Amino acid sequence: MPTAPTLRGSALLPRLARVVHWPGRRRPPPRPDRTTQLTGLAEVLAEAVAEQVPTDLVVAGCGEPGPVPGALARATGLQAVRWSRLATRLRDLPADGDVAGLREHALRLVLYHEWMLRHSADLAFTSHPDARTEQARLRINGLGAPADRLRELYLMVRAESDPTRRERAGP
Repeated sequence: MPTAPTLRGSALLPRLARVVHWPGRRRPPPRPDRTTQLTGLAEVLAEAVAEQVPTDLVVAGCGEPGPVPGALARATGLQAVRWSRLATRLRDLPADGDVAGLREHALRLVLYHEWMLRHSADLAFTSHPDARTEQARLRINGLGAPADRLRELYLMVRAESDPTRRERAGP
C-alpha cells in the first residue's frame, strides 16, 4: 500500500507560503494611520451635522398639529436615504483601536437619526389613525439630545484629527 509523502516541517512552510501568497499577487493596501482615519471620520461627521437642520425640520413637521402635508412624506424619504448613505459610509471607513470605537458611536447616532425619521413618518402618515397615534405624533418635536451628541462627537473628532490644533494645544 503506497504511503503519503511525508514532509518535514521545514519543507512544509515554504509550500504553505506559496499557497497563501501567490507570486505576483497584490497585497492589500496598508491600513491608513490614525490621523487619516480620524480625518475620514470627521469628513463623514461634517456631512451628518450639515444634514441635521433639514432632518430636524422634517421630524418636527411630522409632529405639527393639523393635517400633515404630503410633500413632507417626500422630504422625509429623501432625508432617510441621506442618513442611510451616511451610515453606509461610516461602516466602510477603515478604523483601528480607539477610532473604531468613535466610528461605532457615530454609527449609532446616525442610525438613530434614520430611525427617528422613519418612525416620525410612520406616525404622521399612518393608514389607521386613532387617538393614541395622534397623541404620539403630536409629541414629536425634533431630533433631541442625540443630535447634540452627534455635533459634540464631530467637534471632538475634528479637533483630534487636526495635527496643528493638537500642537497648539500642547501635550
